[in-house]
Amino acid sequence: MTTPVLLPVINPNQLTIAPKEMREKFNIEMVITNSYVIWKDGNLRERVRGSDVHSLLGFEGPIMTDSGTFQDHVYGDVEVGHEDIVRFQRDIGSDIGTILDVFSEPDFTEQEASRAVDVTLNRAKESVDHKGDMLLAGPVQGGVFPDQRRRCAKALSAMDFEVHPIGGIVPLLQSYRFADVVDIVMISKSALDPSRPVHLFGAGHPMIFPLAVLMGCDMFDSASYAKYARDDRIMYPDGTRFLNDLRDLACGCEACSSTSVDDLKEMERADRTRIIAEHNLRISLRELQKVKNAIHEGTLWELVEMRARAHPAMLEALKALINHVDFMEKAEPTSRGAAFFYCGPESYDRPTVLRYRDRFFSRYRRPNTKVLVGFDDADKPYSRHYAKEIRDVSEKVDASFLVASFFGPVPIELDEMYPIAQSVIPKNLDKEVVQRIRDVMERHAHGHGFPLAVIWEGDKTLEFLQEIAPGRGLVDMDLLRTRAVLDIQFGKGAADVLDGRKVEFVKSRKTGKIRNVLVDGRHAFSMRARDGRFTLKMDGAEMLMKALPPPAMRVMIEDEPAEFAARGANVFAKFVIDCAPEIRPGDDVMIVNTKGELVAAGRSLMNREEMLAFNRGIAVRVKQRTE
Repeated sequence: MTTPVLLPVINPNQLTIAPKEMREKFNIEMVITNSYVIWKDGNLRERVRGSDVHSLLGFEGPIMTDSGTFQDHVYGDVEVGHEDIVRFQRDIGSDIGTILDVFSEPDFTEQEASRAVDVTLNRAKESVDHKGDMLLAGPVQGGVFPDQRRRCAKALSAMDFEVHPIGGIVPLLQSYRFADVVDIVMISKSALDPSRPVHLFGAGHPMIFPLAVLMGCDMFDSASYAKYARDDRIMYPDGTRFLNDLRDLACGCEACSSTSVDDLKEMERADRTRIIAEHNLRISLRELQKVKNAIHEGTLWELVEMRARAHPAMLEALKALINHVDFMEKAEPTSRGAAFFYCGPESYDRPTVLRYRDRFFSRYRRPNTKVLVGFDDADKPYSRHYAKEIRDVSEKVDASFLVASFFGPVPIELDEMYPIAQSVIPKNLDKEVVQRIRDVMERHAHGHGFPLAVIWEGDKTLEFLQEIAPGRGLVDMDLLRTRAVLDIQFGKGAADVLDGRKVEFVKSRKTGKIRNVLVDGRHAFSMRARDGRFTLKMDGAEMLMKALPPPAMRVMIEDEPAEFAARGANVFAKFVIDCAPEIRPGDDVMIVNTKGELVAAGRSLMNREEMLAFNRGIAVRVKQRTE
């Protein structure tokens, strides 16, 4: 199956839409059913023992089974032991089974939640030995208490589970406490093994999908498509409506295109329920498809921010997510295929913006000039917009140039690097964002280090500079750009590889932009037009190895796989011994063997935590090799 994936809940005693039809008509890849319901019903139990759960449901794809935890939550007790229910799921052919954990109620005290976690962990330890070849899910419990969620997630990660559901959130979802759900998911994710998929139990409404996927949830299950239909409730990406409150269905799905609100009201209940259930399922699947498209395009943050405007509780959840941006930054790609779109004040807190500010203040080294000239934000690229001003000033003053942008201070030599040039920002920003930009610029003003800094105000600024700081500037924008990008991309000090060497540039005839950088006649770096970052060549990697002390920008792998990487083979995560903590997905990195010798250069697909956790999958796609 392809994640993110929705698992419709199948009740064998009440089939609104048959599982076989789900697969054939709706292309459902996987379903979930409750093994406790099957176990407790004598008839179902006998039928499944004579075959398996796939035959019972008539579904040929993978099937996940729950254990009865939710029934325990609703009714207060279940009649089966925790080891027995795991063995039962194994014996009926479940593809993914679930342990019988203890549901942590939202109104639990921390002491109660801690006891529930203790029981869940004890049951987990005793259950894993009974799973056989079945994959097993270990739900993370702990109520609304961060320490308990973190403790549970960390302990479960050390056990032999394949999937980790986030449990105990249905009451929170039902009461629109989405901000609490965000905190629970993010705290759990930060302590879980990143190589294992995360299932958000009971999150079946499409309005939660974009946010949940952005948080790193891979699987969802839903009985809502059918339950809502029985109550004449119709799902939409931005909420739920009662049939009696609608004038028009406002939907073009297959279920709605041949009917109307009035037609539905006049139908027999069973027929109406069926059509609404089909609509609810299609809307849910369609929203997941939009999420997948957004992942492919690199616009998931934009989708989440737009969806957050559908309900105040969703906007509150988005604001709660911002509290976890430091954790999310580790998995944020260094650049995306689509431009950065501003969608509101929350856009200022995306990991991409945070990363630029942090790296500017920690990695950027200003040119050794006497004057800093500051420009207002303008059309991009800034170097083209302010070309005349830069030329006029440079002819008479030894100056550097900087723009006060949405992202923070942008030296003119960084104006083509993602996300600066690859962004669409409105001219009239929200007041709170304007103030935060001012705060960042004030921080820069207190520590920029130039003897003189001025704001460009036209000819009078030029006249002032001629009087105060005369002297022709020797601006080599190509060299400045190369040095600045090297430091920002690879780390402070990377630009030192150019010191005392002959640097030449191969530039695009059409755009005049840098394409290749030659250092002492060796092709060291190629600048990508789409994001203004460098692709690392082997000669450049050798230079950086000397300029940057280990483990900077290095991925160390086992010696035998290193020999294959030297011949161009990609690096798989299971062979990674260590990785520099600053590496992010999309970074160009140096691949070394256990002796620290360079064997290849490539582009990372994971961060450090992921490389060390995964036992399969490509960690670095090799672009350059030594042999």
